[in-house]
Amino acid sequence: MKIALLGCGVVGSEVVRLLVEQAADLTARVGEPLELAGIAVRRLDRDRDVPVGPELFTTDAAALVGRDDVDIVVEVVGGIEPVRSWLLAALDGGKSVVSANKALLASDGSTLHDAATAADVDLYYEAAVAGAIPLLRPLRESLAGDRVRRVLGIVNGTTNFILTRMDETGASFTDALEEATALGYAEADPTADIDGYDAAAKAAILAQLAFHTRVTLADVHREGIAAVTAADIASAKAMGCTVKALAIAERSSERPGVSVRVHPAMVPRSHPLASVREAFNAVFVEAEAAGQLMFYGRGAGGSPTASAVLGDLVAVARNRVAGRRGPGESAYADLPVLPMGETITSYHVNLDVTDKTGVLATVAGAFANHGVSIRSVRQDGRGDDASLVLVTHAAADAALAATVEDLRGLDIVRAVAGVLRVEGGEP
Repeated sequence: MKIALLGCGVVGSEVVRLLVEQAADLTARVGEPLELAGIAVRRLDRDRDVPVGPELFTTDAAALVGRDDVDIVVEVVGGIEPVRSWLLAALDGGKSVVSANKALLASDGSTLHDAATAADVDLYYEAAVAGAIPLLRPLRESLAGDRVRRVLGIVNGTTNFILTRMDETGASFTDALEEATALGYAEADPTADIDGYDAAAKAAILAQLAFHTRVTLADVHREGIAAVTAADIASAKAMGCTVKALAIAERSSERPGVSVRVHPAMVPRSHPLASVREAFNAVFVEAEAAGQLMFYGRGAGGSPTASAVLGDLVAVARNRVAGRRGPGESAYADLPVLPMGETITSYHVNLDVTDKTGVLATVAGAFANHGVSIRSVRQDGRGDDASLVLVTHAAADAALAATVEDLRGLDIVRAVAGVLRVEGGEP
């Protein structure tokens, strides 16, 4: 069975290595040999430490995909175009596709799924979310008989490393980012990570599988971690929490619909996600029958991601040998994606206030005006250092945001020093 590989960078090189080094085992598992037909790259003159000859390399990805002898196309290039055109050509030509391209799948996965269905071939993409962690297949297959209520996860190693350093060493965001860059956890341009774009693409894919509904990147509410301060971290510690950048997809209990969002939040230290440190990923799934499940491991890197790619490749190859197709897209539920304002959550609000009688009553009145109930209040300091720290009960995000805006306008509030959502239960 012949494989066309698109891309031979960090992940692609590991895919090649595993295909060669584990050839005998892969043949036994699939039922016939897996043979590289060609490898498409941008430049032929680049030195590559891979155990194959130069004759396999080409800069003409379209021609490689179009070859009649290719059975499966494996894509680890990333980006939207020209990759989308290559994969659509592969699917239209009756070739199965294995991809690690979260951006494309989150932005226009429906087009690829439709093409795969029309051609009766497979489209697998386990490596698109959380690297080596087996997550998408359990959602798509193992939990197919259950009803998933919520998916809550840490799906970006860069942001988790930064927040871990801020929590454990007291580092500022800037210092933690510099350390992440020096260690290779953050790119030279870390925008996709720290502004939440990477996690938002993964959240869209998770929501699609969990709720049998088409969800795109544009549907995901996104907030980055750059605004998280040392004061936020300290306040979280004081209430028995830590701060994590979360991807959350959940089924609404109020009306038919799902919410999908990415943002930093306080998480109780008793919650399993609170102990996920540094560049590791973890996803917490809540289902009606199965209960609580957690998937944990390395979410990035050449070898972990290549492991997920090879897992999909073996599954797809087995299907072709057996003359069958694996599970395709399931979007029958067609649930609406609710706006962020309708999402039910809790807020932690830190206020710098004037130190005089009636402050708490005035602040409480602002919450009551929007129907938001206060769960706890802590008053710190005196005089110019006076502050109020409030945690709300669950309420619509729109009501909580409106309350914060009203607080900013109160004479007794010198500043809204910090606002973070609280997820994962009560501290």
